[in-house]
Amino acid sequence: MERVHYEEVEARNALNRVANMSFAWSLNPYRGCVHGCHYCFARRYHSLYDLDPSKDFTSVIIVKTNLPEVLRRDLSRPSWRNQTVAVGTATDPYQPIEGKYRITRRCLEAFRDYYTPISLVTKGTMVVRDADVLLDLTRMSGCAVCFSITTLDQDLWRKLEPGTPPPKKRLEAMEKLVLSGVFAGVLLAPVVPGITDTQDNLEEVTRAASEHGARFLGTNVLYLKEGTKEHFMGFLQQAYPDLVETYQRLYPASYAPKGLRDRLRLKVQGLKDIYDIGDRDTAGFQPTARYGQMSMVL
Repeated sequence: MERVHYEEVEARNALNRVANMSFAWSLNPYRGCVHGCHYCFARRYHSLYDLDPSKDFTSVIIVKTNLPEVLRRDLSRPSWRNQTVAVGTATDPYQPIEGKYRITRRCLEAFRDYYTPISLVTKGTMVVRDADVLLDLTRMSGCAVCFSITTLDQDLWRKLEPGTPPPKKRLEAMEKLVLSGVFAGVLLAPVVPGITDTQDNLEEVTRAASEHGARFLGTNVLYLKEGTKEHFMGFLQQAYPDLVETYQRLYPASYAPKGLRDRLRLKVQGLKDIYDIGDRDTAGFQPTARYGQMSMVL
């Protein structure tokens, strides 16, 4: 098993301004992720710090130890306008080390205390630990917890997301949050062409999301930018060599062809209609348009 090195650093800023997305700000308690999803878009950011987006992404985890304190400083500024903050856009805020540092929880408490709405993406089941704070956020300012689930197939899950909790455990965690009053749902994202885009796979995830009470379901297709693309193509060469040429054709740039993306979105929308997953209860998160776009950053 790969040895993980955790490097503690002090952050100078907590909130990151985001361009060309449906949210203006993001926050990431960690950099790198032991979940090791082969398609993870955040791998590319490791290369910006002279780290290997393949090996180092899962073995060198940066821990921003002072982030909650810096966040409170940022939120207390007179210029802060309580805009929605996306939590976990470049790392999973509930990867296992959160059990030790509790950085994510302390940041959520800061958002609650400063009446700032959030949306949060995770594959981690530890999020249930913070149901009390998430419920406060849901009631006071707005909160959406998005569970990324690409497949329920055990073989596909182990290949694509080797370090993550089992998808069924994520669904159970989501259901617990929903039953506690938290606005939570599923991101069927990314849809991986040729691997998780079958009708059976998409329907199985959608049906399970409905059965576990998902308040919403968003989706998007895999995109591959520099850093992530090199790693993912290497993964394909080992696990799905017959798909390499297909991906070279589909991804000359970062995004799959628009026609493919549109067809898959329509297919998932049809399944949402069948299994009655719409905006079942938007009262818990007023900026509801945002959660559908969160899949863009997975």
